[in-house]
Amino acid sequence: MDLEKLLTDRLAPAFAAVAGGPVDPVVRRSPRADFQSDAALALARRLGRPPRDIAAAVLDRAALDDLCTTAQVSGPGFLNLTIADRTLAALVGELAGDERLGVPVTPAPETVVVDYSAPNVAKEMHVGHLRSTVIGDATVRLLDWLGHRVVRVNHLGDWGTPFGMLIAHLVDLGEAEAARELSMGDLDSFYRAAREKFDADEAFRERSRQAVVALQGGDPRTRELWRLLVEQSERYFLAVYALLDVTLTSADFHGESAYNDQLAPTVDDLDRLGLLRPSDGAACVFPPGFTGRDGEPLPLIVRKSDGGYGYPATDLAALRHRTAELGATRLLYVVGLPQRQHFAMVYAVAELAGWLRPPARAEHVGFGSILGPDGRMLRSRAGGSVKLVALLEEAVARATEAARTRNPALDEATTAEIGRAVGIGAVKYADLGTERTRDYVLDWERMLSLDGNTAPYLQYAYSRIRSMFRRTGTGARPEAKILLAEPAERALAFELLGFAAVVAGVERTLEFHHLAGYLHRLAATFSAFYERCPVLRAEGELRESRLALADLTARTLRQGLHLLGIRTPERM
Repeated sequence: MDLEKLLTDRLAPAFAAVAGGPVDPVVRRSPRADFQSDAALALARRLGRPPRDIAAAVLDRAALDDLCTTAQVSGPGFLNLTIADRTLAALVGELAGDERLGVPVTPAPETVVVDYSAPNVAKEMHVGHLRSTVIGDATVRLLDWLGHRVVRVNHLGDWGTPFGMLIAHLVDLGEAEAARELSMGDLDSFYRAAREKFDADEAFRERSRQAVVALQGGDPRTRELWRLLVEQSERYFLAVYALLDVTLTSADFHGESAYNDQLAPTVDDLDRLGLLRPSDGAACVFPPGFTGRDGEPLPLIVRKSDGGYGYPATDLAALRHRTAELGATRLLYVVGLPQRQHFAMVYAVAELAGWLRPPARAEHVGFGSILGPDGRMLRSRAGGSVKLVALLEEAVARATEAARTRNPALDEATTAEIGRAVGIGAVKYADLGTERTRDYVLDWERMLSLDGNTAPYLQYAYSRIRSMFRRTGTGARPEAKILLAEPAERALAFELLGFAAVVAGVERTLEFHHLAGYLHRLAATFSAFYERCPVLRAEGELRESRLALADLTARTLRQGLHLLGIRTPERM
């Protein structure tokens, strides 16, 4: 139950009666009371009345007696609201019996396409793919849990001129040797070898160009070799996704090649609509509001001067397909911030063409970069991109060693399971716990710490509660009467009741650091509760109440971390 919404619903009619029209009560948590509304201050000038008078008039009309022990005007015109313990206890009691923890299934489900991860065929995934994959996975987990129809799209880079070079190199190696080399997962070496031959050998360059023509022309043998490259790469990608513990599967691969047959019709539609303009031999659309550094209108090139199609045409064809064929009303593109202008122009052109019209809308879910300790883009010691597998394996190795040191009595299989959950969880949480549009520094010591705003801290808080229940040999009773005798119990109750509002906010903004921050506050509040309110030493109804609060906390931590894609080990 969202207390802020409950109070807002009670105050809104009273404010409307005083103001003569709809007013947002602007209810928020406050250190001076449980909640506070400052809407009367904003109304004062419009109504020509003192804000304290407005606030008093609202209180006279608001139905708050069953919710609040005190509701009073404070300062220049604030409304201070203190929730009654009986109300708070009753709401928490309802939450304890609700498997969804107060979070309703959406009453208006949408078809949401989430475009994320998007590695390139015949290239290994590097650290630059981490944020798109982790943020995209959290997005689909959240929206799916809320009841939306979520379509995952892994928009692979599987088409274009480089594939002529790769196919020519594959032919030189022979299919068996190429398949062996690619199956080892060393895609970068395969790509580098092809590039070196392309740069050094004119005959190889010519064969590469011929392979591109054959591939685009649909030559069966060339397409077969291309499929070998794609299939071996997809196997590698799936191995990375399994290690990273994300929900992407082979069914979600939808490469650039899938839109090949739609490129010409897409551009023809733009021409028919009168949107195409020639520019240096290329066919372009000039969406209004976009200019270059020279102040001249900026074009989106949909067909190049050589007759080929680039990323804009593919992205437009994909968008057109997603709205027309899939019926998507929310299109989410989880791509780095440097692509912001590109996607803004694509969306603008799609709107001009009528492919993106209400209720359908497209959003660029942009994100910052991962930095090294020097504050620069994270690089390997050799100066290249850090391979994603290497990063994840290091995280797991560090977490496994820490688990072994902290609890040497655990068997090796359990230690390895904890190490993987903690290591991968630490990497994901460092990403999702940071404001999405900001860069962050990869700091192993901080990420894997059991103290502070980290995944291991939250995982430990969960396992600590589960350990307590193992000691009792019983579980909590969902129907237990909730007693709020101590301030720490009351504080924990407020945090538990805040989960639904946080989830609703993240559904709108996809700012997962708000969910991460909430889970950290919940864990810290539970820690204070655990220290000040004996659970197992309590007796009777008080013991049952505290066990119910502990169980509800564990369930909320587990569900919240699951939405972030992070596992919760029963032992740490």
